[in-house]
Amino acid sequence: MLLQDRIIARLQTTFVPDYLEVLNESHRHNVPAGSESHFKVTLVCEQFVEQTLLQRHQAVYRALAGDIQDALHALALHTFTLAEWQTKGQQAPISPPCRGGSVIA
Repeated sequence: MLLQDRIIARLQTTFVPDYLEVLNESHRHNVPAGSESHFKVTLVCEQFVEQTLLQRHQAVYRALAGDIQDALHALALHTFTLAEWQTKGQQAPISPPCRGGSVIA
């Protein structure tokens, strides 16, 4: 099973989100083709109501603890309540381009 699929399964089980998107952005970084090391997660969940950004991120890290977290190099987290998500126009920020050099083929 792909790491991306494992992340999705774990987050869906833990949070039962209103919206979840997990993007493998490894291809945008200086890593071998086919890598699964850099991910962007957008997670919208009512469980985040009254939680700080730090508490939300800690909850995601706990959910991904162990083999999944050990396999990650970078994880961009965008965590929202449903109301926050609607205020944002239902879009997460665009990831900036990699500044680590050219992609390894």
